[in-house]
Amino acid sequence: MAESMRDLLRGSTVFAGPLASFDPQTAPADPLELFRDWFAEAVGTGVAEPHAMTVATVDADGSPSARILILKDLTEEGWWFATTTTSAKGRDLAENPNVALLFFWGPQGRQVRVRGRAELADTEARAADFRNRPLEGRVAGLHGRQSEPLSETAEIHREAERSRARLVADPDLAPDDWGLYLVRPREVEFWQGDPDRRHTRLRYEREGTGWHRGLLWP
Repeated sequence: MAESMRDLLRGSTVFAGPLASFDPQTAPADPLELFRDWFAEAVGTGVAEPHAMTVATVDADGSPSARILILKDLTEEGWWFATTTTSAKGRDLAENPNVALLFFWGPQGRQVRVRGRAELADTEARAADFRNRPLEGRVAGLHGRQSEPLSETAEIHREAERSRARLVADPDLAPDDWGLYLVRPREVEFWQGDPDRRHTRLRYEREGTGWHRGLLWP
Protein backbone atom coordinates (compact mmCIF):
# COMPACT_ATOMS: atom_id res chain seq x y z
CA MET A 1 0.00 0.00 0.00
CA ALA A 2 1.37 3.40 -0.94
CA GLU A 3 2.43 5.63 1.90
CA SER A 4 0.17 8.54 2.66
CA MET A 5 1.39 12.08 2.16
CA ARG A 6 1.41 12.52 5.92
CA ASP A 7 3.68 9.48 6.34
CA LEU A 8 6.03 10.76 3.64
CA LEU A 9 6.21 14.15 5.33
CA ARG A 10 6.83 12.72 8.79
CA GLY A 11 9.52 10.44 7.42
CA SER A 12 11.45 13.27 5.78
CA THR A 13 14.70 14.31 7.44
CA VAL A 14 14.85 17.67 9.18
CA PHE A 15 18.17 19.31 10.08
CA ALA A 16 20.35 16.50 8.76
CA GLY A 17 23.38 18.60 9.72
CA PRO A 18 25.99 19.33 10.62
CA LEU A 19 24.46 22.79 10.95
CA ALA A 20 26.29 26.10 11.07
CA SER A 21 26.79 27.87 14.39
CA PHE A 22 25.76 31.42 15.24
CA ASP A 23 26.43 33.58 18.29
CA PRO A 24 24.19 36.65 18.04
CA GLN A 25 26.32 38.47 20.58
CA THR A 26 29.07 38.72 17.96
CA ALA A 27 26.78 39.97 15.18
CA PRO A 28 27.74 43.30 13.56
CA ALA A 29 25.62 46.44 13.90
CA ASP A 30 24.71 46.40 10.20
CA PRO A 31 22.59 43.49 8.88
CA LEU A 32 24.06 43.83 5.38
CA GLU A 33 27.48 43.00 6.82
CA LEU A 34 26.10 39.90 8.52
CA PHE A 35 24.34 38.89 5.30
CA ARG A 36 27.62 39.13 3.39
CA ASP A 37 29.30 36.92 6.01
CA TRP A 38 26.54 34.31 5.89
CA PHE A 39 26.43 34.37 2.11
CA ALA A 40 30.21 33.87 1.91
CA GLU A 41 29.91 30.91 4.29
CA ALA A 42 27.13 29.40 2.14
CA VAL A 43 29.32 29.73 -0.95
CA GLY A 44 32.37 28.40 0.89
CA THR A 45 30.56 25.28 2.12
CA GLY A 46 29.13 24.49 -1.32
CA VAL A 47 25.47 25.34 -0.78
CA ALA A 48 23.77 25.00 -4.16
CA GLU A 49 22.54 28.25 -5.71
CA PRO A 50 22.95 30.38 -2.58
CA HIS A 51 21.91 33.46 -4.55
CA ALA A 52 18.41 32.06 -5.17
CA MET A 53 15.75 33.83 -3.14
CA THR A 54 12.00 33.86 -2.76
CA VAL A 55 10.44 37.20 -3.73
CA ALA A 56 6.94 37.80 -2.35
CA THR A 57 4.67 40.57 -3.65
CA VAL A 58 1.04 41.57 -3.21
CA ASP A 59 -1.32 42.54 -6.02
CA ALA A 60 -3.87 45.35 -6.08
CA ASP A 61 -6.48 43.08 -4.42
CA GLY A 62 -4.13 42.16 -1.57
CA SER A 63 -3.46 38.64 -2.83
CA PRO A 64 0.14 37.50 -2.25
CA SER A 65 2.41 35.73 -4.75
CA ALA A 66 5.86 34.22 -4.28
CA ARG A 67 8.48 32.97 -6.72
CA ILE A 68 12.22 32.23 -6.87
CA LEU A 69 14.54 34.81 -8.40
CA ILE A 70 18.30 35.35 -8.44
CA LEU A 71 19.94 38.04 -6.34
CA LYS A 72 21.61 40.47 -8.73
CA ASP A 73 23.65 42.54 -6.27
CA LEU A 74 23.98 43.67 -2.68
CA THR A 75 25.01 47.27 -2.06
CA GLU A 76 24.90 49.61 0.90
CA GLU A 77 21.36 50.52 -0.19
CA GLY A 78 20.03 46.96 -0.14
CA TRP A 79 19.22 43.89 -2.24
CA TRP A 80 18.75 43.98 -6.06
CA PHE A 81 16.78 41.80 -8.46
CA ALA A 82 15.53 42.07 -12.05
CA THR A 83 12.35 41.26 -13.95
CA THR A 84 10.21 42.90 -16.59
CA THR A 85 7.97 45.70 -15.38
CA THR A 86 5.11 44.11 -17.32
CA SER A 87 5.37 40.74 -15.54
CA ALA A 88 2.96 39.83 -12.75
CA LYS A 89 5.50 40.78 -10.10
CA GLY A 90 6.37 43.98 -11.95
CA ARG A 91 2.70 44.95 -12.00
CA ASP A 92 2.38 44.05 -8.32
CA LEU A 93 5.29 46.30 -7.43
CA ALA A 94 3.83 49.17 -9.43
CA GLU A 95 0.66 48.92 -7.32
CA ASN A 96 2.33 48.11 -4.00
CA PRO A 97 6.13 48.41 -3.62
CA ASN A 98 6.19 46.52 -0.31
CA VAL A 99 8.12 43.30 -0.83
CA ALA A 100 9.61 40.40 1.14
CA LEU A 101 12.70 38.35 0.31
CA LEU A 102 13.66 34.96 1.75
CA PHE A 103 16.98 33.17 1.47
CA PHE A 104 17.10 29.53 2.59
CA TRP A 105 20.39 27.70 2.97
CA GLY A 106 19.17 24.28 4.06
CA PRO A 107 22.49 22.47 4.61
CA GLN A 108 23.44 25.13 7.14
CA GLY A 109 19.99 25.39 8.71
CA ARG A 110 19.83 29.10 7.91
CA GLN A 111 17.24 31.55 6.67
CA VAL A 112 17.42 35.29 6.07
CA ARG A 113 14.18 37.26 5.79
CA VAL A 114 14.10 40.78 4.36
CA ARG A 115 11.12 43.14 4.39
CA GLY A 116 11.22 46.50 2.65
CA ARG A 117 10.18 48.56 -0.36
CA ALA A 118 11.22 47.99 -3.95
CA GLU A 119 12.39 50.93 -6.05
CA LEU A 120 12.71 50.81 -9.83
CA ALA A 121 16.19 51.84 -11.02
CA ASP A 122 16.67 54.58 -13.62
CA THR A 123 16.56 53.88 -17.35
CA GLU A 124 20.34 53.79 -17.80
CA ALA A 125 20.91 51.29 -14.96
CA ARG A 126 18.11 49.05 -16.22
CA ALA A 127 19.50 49.02 -19.77
CA ALA A 128 23.02 48.30 -18.49
CA ASP A 129 21.74 45.39 -16.42
CA PHE A 130 19.95 43.90 -19.41
CA ARG A 131 23.00 44.21 -21.69
CA ASN A 132 25.16 42.45 -19.09
CA ARG A 133 22.94 39.36 -19.12
CA PRO A 134 24.07 36.24 -21.02
CA LEU A 135 22.68 35.99 -24.54
CA GLU A 136 19.98 33.43 -23.67
CA GLY A 137 18.96 35.55 -20.69
CA ARG A 138 18.50 38.54 -22.99
CA VAL A 139 16.60 36.41 -25.48
CA ALA A 140 14.21 35.31 -22.72
CA GLY A 141 13.80 38.84 -21.41
CA LEU A 142 13.18 40.54 -24.74
CA HIS A 143 9.70 39.30 -25.65
CA GLY A 144 8.04 41.02 -22.68
CA ARG A 145 5.18 38.50 -22.44
CA GLN A 146 5.91 36.88 -19.10
CA SER A 147 2.78 35.50 -17.35
CA GLU A 148 0.59 35.92 -20.45
CA PRO A 149 -1.47 32.90 -21.62
CA LEU A 150 0.43 30.55 -23.98
CA SER A 151 -1.30 28.50 -26.66
CA GLU A 152 1.53 25.99 -27.26
CA THR A 153 5.18 25.54 -26.24
CA ALA A 154 6.32 25.84 -29.86
CA GLU A 155 5.35 29.49 -29.69
CA ILE A 156 8.15 30.05 -27.15
CA HIS A 157 10.73 28.69 -29.58
CA ARG A 158 9.47 30.83 -32.45
CA GLU A 159 9.54 33.96 -30.31
CA ALA A 160 13.02 33.09 -29.01
CA GLU A 161 14.36 32.83 -32.56
CA ARG A 162 12.89 36.22 -33.41
CA SER A 163 14.40 37.75 -30.28
CA ARG A 164 17.80 36.18 -30.96
CA ALA A 165 17.81 37.61 -34.48
CA ARG A 166 17.00 41.07 -33.11
CA LEU A 167 19.88 40.86 -30.62
CA VAL A 168 22.34 39.65 -33.23
CA ALA A 169 21.38 42.63 -35.40
CA ASP A 170 21.55 45.06 -32.47
CA PRO A 171 23.72 43.78 -29.57
CA ASP A 172 23.06 46.97 -27.55
CA LEU A 173 19.30 46.52 -27.69
CA ALA A 174 17.55 46.89 -24.32
CA PRO A 175 13.75 46.78 -23.97
CA ASP A 176 11.92 49.62 -22.26
CA ASP A 177 10.09 47.22 -19.94
CA TRP A 178 13.21 45.70 -18.38
CA GLY A 179 13.11 46.34 -14.65
CA LEU A 180 15.95 46.46 -12.14
CA TYR A 181 14.72 46.80 -8.56
CA LEU A 182 16.40 47.83 -5.33
CA VAL A 183 14.85 46.54 -2.12
CA ARG A 184 15.55 49.03 0.65
CA PRO A 185 15.17 47.02 3.86
CA ARG A 186 13.26 48.12 6.92
CA GLU A 187 13.56 44.75 8.68
CA VAL A 188 16.05 41.88 8.34
CA GLU A 189 15.89 38.64 10.33
CA PHE A 190 18.61 35.99 10.61
CA TRP A 191 17.40 32.52 11.58
CA GLN A 192 19.79 29.78 12.66
CA GLY A 193 18.26 26.34 13.06
CA ASP A 194 19.01 23.99 15.95
CA PRO A 195 18.39 20.19 15.98
CA ASP A 196 16.63 20.54 19.35
CA ARG A 197 14.38 23.28 17.92
CA ARG A 198 16.08 25.92 20.07
CA HIS A 199 16.51 28.11 17.05
CA THR A 200 18.24 31.48 17.16
CA ARG A 201 16.42 34.45 15.63
CA LEU A 202 18.07 37.86 15.42
CA ARG A 203 16.02 40.72 14.01
CA TYR A 204 17.30 44.08 12.80
CA GLU A 205 14.77 46.93 12.53
CA ARG A 206 15.52 50.23 10.83
CA GLU A 207 15.72 53.21 13.18
CA GLY A 208 16.52 56.43 11.33
CA THR A 209 19.90 55.91 9.70
CA GLY A 210 20.81 53.01 11.98
CA TRP A 211 19.48 49.65 13.15
CA HIS A 212 17.98 48.24 16.33
CA ARG A 213 18.85 44.61 17.09
CA GLY A 214 16.85 42.16 19.17
CA LEU A 215 16.35 38.43 19.70
CA LEU A 216 13.02 36.69 19.04
CA TRP A 217 11.53 33.55 20.51
CA PRO A 218 11.73 30.66 18.03
